[in-house]
Amino acid sequence: MPLPPDRRRQLGAFLRSRRERLTPDEAGLPRTARRRTPGLRREELAFLAGISATWYTYLEQGREIRASEQVLTALAEALRLDRHERAHLLQLAGHAAAAESEAHEPLKNEVAAIPLLLQPNPAYIIGGNYDVLSHNRAADDLFPRLLGNEAERPANFVRWMFLEPVARDVVVDWEPEARGLLARLRTQAGRHPADPRYTGLIDELTEGSPEARSWWRQYEVQARHSGHKRLRHPARGPVEYAYTAFHLAEQPDQTLVVYVDSSAPTTAAPAAPDS
Repeated sequence: MPLPPDRRRQLGAFLRSRRERLTPDEAGLPRTARRRTPGLRREELAFLAGISATWYTYLEQGREIRASEQVLTALAEALRLDRHERAHLLQLAGHAAAAESEAHEPLKNEVAAIPLLLQPNPAYIIGGNYDVLSHNRAADDLFPRLLGNEAERPANFVRWMFLEPVARDVVVDWEPEARGLLARLRTQAGRHPADPRYTGLIDELTEGSPEARSWWRQYEVQARHSGHKRLRHPARGPVEYAYTAFHLAEQPDQTLVVYVDSSAPTTAAPAAPDS
């Protein structure tokens, strides 16, 4: 089945962004005269992947051709893609099953209660498109104005990050955190290419945020993960938090995120009784 025009354009733009990111030195090619464009030339990438330069040009231009999984794997090798980028490339090219879209993401009552049990640690559950499905009071305090308009539309963490001015004060390292969040949204959106929850959110972000509009064109992809983040607590000022992401077994796109103060002492396990 041929790819729709929009998917072909996305595939071409993703390939072009990765080609322009890779230098000849990184690709093991000899240095040549001064270049007018960044990264590899199309014919250089085609040579490294063992395919026709003309055919690759057609692929990058979004023409109505279909790349085999073998060719895409060769391109991924030549472009030095990581495993998340490879998966995204295959999904764009129609070689991976996309998740079915849903009008909403169901959340069981017993699952929705989990963030409440984790108080006073900030915790929330997000859907695949970063809608906040459940949260506790500590999360509400730490992320002001994230959860205040749920009557109008679902709270959404990516929308808050890019379109809510207070986010730039709360998230101490706003730019790298925002870029990473947008890359993770792109990864999720690649699994739901026709889902209006994603397309509508992306349109809103690129219209309302110049940073999102610029970074979206760079086609960065990234998987959800755990890590550390500096956030400005309303009472304590900047605090470094360790955050952990747990994927729900029955709804793998849904993620429980828990924040713990990195400076807080850990509780040691109780000592075993003397025998």
